[in-house]
Amino acid sequence: MSMDLYVRDLCTLLKEKAMEAKAESRSATETQREFALGRLMAFHEVISLMQQQAQAFGIALEALGLEDIEPERDLV
Repeated sequence: MSMDLYVRDLCTLLKEKAMEAKAESRSATETQREFALGRLMAFHEVISLMQQQAQAFGIALEALGLEDIEPERDLV
């Protein structure tokens, strides 16, 4: 049970950080832009991988709290 809570909480925190990274990438100065976009791309990759692995293992995205984010739409 505690592992389930850990994974769900981790997914929630990663989504929050990803959305923060998106906002930061949009407001970054010229000198910060490359780093901000790289960070956003990393979150895109991590969340995409987590969703793919969940599907491969038959885990519903809802169980992880990842049903409401689409990296291709939300993290670009």
